[in-house]
Amino acid sequence: MEFTIQHFIALAPLLITSATIIVVMLAIAWRRNHSQTFLLSVAGLNLALLSILPALKVAPLAVTPLMQIDSFACLYMALILVATLACVTLAHAYLGDGGSGYPGNREELYLLILMAAAGGLVLVSAQHLASLFIGLELLSVPVYGLVAYAFFNKRSLEAGIKYMVLSAAGSAFLLFGMALLYAEAGTLSFVGIGQALAATGLPSPIAQLGLGMMLIGLAFKLSLVPFHLWTPDVYEGAPAPVAAFLATASKVAVFAVMVRLFQISPVASSGVLSNVLTIIAIASILFGNLLALTQSNLKRLLGYSSIAHFGYLLIALIASKGLAVEAIGVYLVTYVITSLGAFGVITLMSSPYNGRDADALYEYRGLFWRRPYLTAVLTVMMLSLAGIPLTAGFIGKFYIIATGVEAHQWWLVGSLVLGSAIGVFYYLRVMVTLYLMEPNLRRHDAQLHWEQKAGGVMLLAIAVLAFFLGVYPQPLLTLAQQAGLTG
Repeated sequence: MEFTIQHFIALAPLLITSATIIVVMLAIAWRRNHSQTFLLSVAGLNLALLSILPALKVAPLAVTPLMQIDSFACLYMALILVATLACVTLAHAYLGDGGSGYPGNREELYLLILMAAAGGLVLVSAQHLASLFIGLELLSVPVYGLVAYAFFNKRSLEAGIKYMVLSAAGSAFLLFGMALLYAEAGTLSFVGIGQALAATGLPSPIAQLGLGMMLIGLAFKLSLVPFHLWTPDVYEGAPAPVAAFLATASKVAVFAVMVRLFQISPVASSGVLSNVLTIIAIASILFGNLLALTQSNLKRLLGYSSIAHFGYLLIALIASKGLAVEAIGVYLVTYVITSLGAFGVITLMSSPYNGRDADALYEYRGLFWRRPYLTAVLTVMMLSLAGIPLTAGFIGKFYIIATGVEAHQWWLVGSLVLGSAIGVFYYLRVMVTLYLMEPNLRRHDAQLHWEQKAGGVMLLAIAVLAFFLGVYPQPLLTLAQQAGLTG
């Protein structure tokens, strides 16, 4: 096929991210400088983000049989790049300069995050099983290194090995499922699979088994019940900015490609598979929320709560008609904002210390009296995650309920309401902890360096955005409506 200037414009976000990876790699080889590496990464990500605007003008465009750049891909590309930018800013505050901070090489962290982001960009524009697998591996492999990046901490190494072994098992299921699907449909493109399955009426047992195995592989990456066992350990062991990346950019990319696969081939989500998805959704909502109740570690609590949030998202995926794609867009944007804010607070709390992150709940007792602005951010994030009105999270949850009601999925709507009620309890518990008075508590709070101040400003901006979208959600809704799928 011939490449025209249009193709390059459409691919610009991915090309610029890839160029940034090479520039950062060469810069590290030439001279190690933490601040320089950070600035190069931020500059590259900002350029990639800006290049989405011209890409939207040429969309929709099938760049190759493997990739489709359309408004849907552009929305999720933007979301992944924004999440990566936030995680890079948090990583700079976390690794620190000078005496206190990270004892090993700092620069490679940025390289790995950029590579994972490039994988995410490939994934959201995939329209072929080959590009789905390439994107997923490019996203996953750097994350193994990122999770184990705090190598001096045994928990971080354990989390890295756990994630690598289980992720490899998930990928094996995914590949086997693809092979079965190819045997049945005779093609690897999403559209071709959809047409081949639609032609036979109900999918054959082999096609259903193939789709089921692919679902296992993707459900592992999204940590849906019963493939969720790695989540709390990996979230707890990974350095805080990495846990933020894992909870946001990584999961958004996988969920976006899952939406594309199920929307383009609607037969894929019918029959037995629809029932399986319903069971997984209800189990994820209930288990995620119930297990979060018992946690005294903030990272583990957020890990379990993310299981529940992706259970909520499955409701829109199962409904798959009417508002579904719009609801998923709105919910993912609000989820990313709130998760980045929550993990950002953990990151800025952890920065001055060596060894373990400040993620135990007792370390947040009376935080209001020491760091009021961090408390304000975490309070808004917890309210938003709980779906309280006037926060972004409420808008997202409202849309998911509307989608479930529209599709008459009463069991799913019921489990969402029940799960949200349980969620309010443990989110409020975290909030109450922040405002407790502790008269005899001795603290060794470090001075804030400039890189932490940059992280703090970004967190305040995130909190304002979460509040603004809760009060005036119109811009977000318009964005989500425009990002419909062009099948």
